[in-house]
This record gives sequence, C-alpha cells and structure tokens, in this order.
Amino acid sequence: MALKVMFFVAGVVLVLQVITTSGAPSIIPADGSKLDSWIEHNVQAHERDKDDHALDKVLATAQASSKVIKVSQDGKGDFKSITDAVKSIPAGNTARVIISIAGGVYKEHILVERTKPFVTFLGDKGNMPIITFDGTAAKFGTWNSATVSNSSPRPKGNGSGEQAVALRISGDKAAFHNCKFISFQDTLCDDKGRHIFKDCYIEGSVDFIFGDGQSLYLNTTIRSVAKMSGVITAHGRDNAAEDSGFTFVHCKIIADGDTYLGRAWREMPRVIFAYTEMGNNINTSGWSDGMGSPEKNAGNSKNNDVFYGEYKCTGPGSSTSGRAKYSKILTDEEIKPFMSFTFIQGNKWVIEPPRV
Repeated sequence: MALKVMFFVAGVVLVLQVITTSGAPSIIPADGSKLDSWIEHNVQAHERDKDDHALDKVLATAQASSKVIKVSQDGKGDFKSITDAVKSIPAGNTARVIISIAGGVYKEHILVERTKPFVTFLGDKGNMPIITFDGTAAKFGTWNSATVSNSSPRPKGNGSGEQAVALRISGDKAAFHNCKFISFQDTLCDDKGRHIFKDCYIEGSVDFIFGDGQSLYLNTTIRSVAKMSGVITAHGRDNAAEDSGFTFVHCKIIADGDTYLGRAWREMPRVIFAYTEMGNNINTSGWSDGMGSPEKNAGNSKNNDVFYGEYKCTGPGSSTSGRAKYSKILTDEEIKPFMSFTFIQGNKWVIEPPRV
C-alpha cells in the first residue's frame, strides 16, 4: 500500500512530516504556550543528527526532490482547478509534489488516489483558498461525499443519507495544519492510518470526528453546533490489538447544545482528552458506549471494552463527578503513552511543512 503524507494548511490539504530522536523531549508539555517550541525542538533534533536515519527512507527520498504546481482561477498558474492539478500527477509518484493554491472558492469533489503519494496542498497564507462541495451520503455514500468543507444543509434528522463528510483521510502518515473542516453529521472521517492535526478547526453536530485512525490532535478548536444530543467522536477500534485511537491535547471544545465527548462506533473505541478546555453544555455523563441514542447508553452502564480517558482538562464542562463509570480519569503514568509522537510513530515521518 502506498504511503500518503497529506497536510492541510488553513483549509487546504498538505503533506507533512515531523521528526523526533532519542535526545528530544518526548512528553507534550503541560503549558500549551510551549507546544510550538516542543515541536520545533523535535524537528531540529532530527536536523542536527542527519546520520540517525530516523526518517522513513521512502519519505526521505521523496523529500529530497520536489516539484511545485500552481493553481489559480485567474489563469496565472499551471492549472485553474485543483482537480486538474491532481490529475497531472502520475500514478506511482515518488517525489514530493506541492500543489500551491491561490485564494478563491474551489467547488470541487477532490480525490487524491492511493496511487499518488507525497502530495501537498499548500494554501496562500495571505488569501486562503476554500475547497468546498455539497455531496451527501444519499448520492455518494458517506465515505465518498468528502472534499474539505461540505456545504450541504443542516440534516433534518428524520431520514437516511444526510451524512455529509468534509474530509476523509485514509492514507498513512498524514498531517494537517491550520485547516478548517466544516459540516454537520460526520464532518471528519479520520478513517485509518497515523495522522496529526494541529491548529485546526473542526465543526459538526453528530459523530463529527469518526473513524479508526491513530491520530494526535493538538491545539485544535472543536465546535459542536448540535441543538441537542451532539456527539463529538465516534471511534471505530474493533479489538485491543489495534493501536488506533484519538488523542486530543491542548484543544478547546465549544458546544451550542447538550454534547457528548464520544460514543462507541465499534467494539473497543479509544479516545483521550488531555489539557483540553471544555466549555458549557458538555453532558455530565460525558460518554456513551453505543451507537443508539446517547442518552440511553450513557451514565452508569458498564462496558469494559471502551477506553475513554480524561486528563487535567479545564472549564465548566470538565467536571468528572458525574462521568460514566466506564470512563477513566487517567493518572500521570496512564496518560504517557498518548502524550508524545511515539503514539503515532511520528519520529519516523513528521517533518517541517514545505515553504514555497
């Protein structure tokens, strides 16, 4: 299976990698203001020790050579559409391809095929592009309705096929920085593979971060726009042998209505919130262990197969006194495996994003 390193910067897809070495600090700092310097230190540690061979060799080869393709709707680039730029990349690509995208609204249903790894979508920092489409599950199926932002209307909640995915990431070794993913139900399909999201904004209503990904979310704002019974995560781990899980660190949760932190999609979901600011309207139980009505599956039902953890969160929604009994208030030792790049094996693939 081809490796994909995709990285979004402020509404666009980008390919990223970051690196740690044995000498770099491993645990994410408790002080959120030190997060950027922690990441920078890890990257610099790799640069200082070029003989360490920490970076995946295939990715290192791709990183050594790169090509820039410019997309601009005014005709001043190589292509006017992102779709045409992606189509120009040959299958089996072995070098980094940076698609530099000028400002504008691109209404496109974009797919980067598995046969085209090492693709970076890089937005214009001064005029960030918006990539949007209005696909729904009724027409495309849930997984294939994605692009980046989904402009479909708010679901009525009384019919099937209303899921509208903003982004689906099924490639391994993918990173997203400064991106906005906006929809209602099923906004972000964090499908499978190892991923990092930093400084992002994710908005939705029900199960709007879902999938079986193994992902680290850093300094990301999560907005639940559900009027009632909102659910942030629906993780899909099937068994304890899988390494997958969602870890949210130094994030911020804003909820318009009663919202659960997560509910179980499959048998053994794993979701952790650490150092996260939780605003009002977080349901007292916090968690649900099934895919039915959250109210019916929350509270005191006992399910030893789920792994829902919280660690030193803040804000009015962070009180753990009424949490579901199967959730965990993690200790300093229990949180460690989820608080470093080793959780996503980032020491082999995370590097600085490209500069054009």
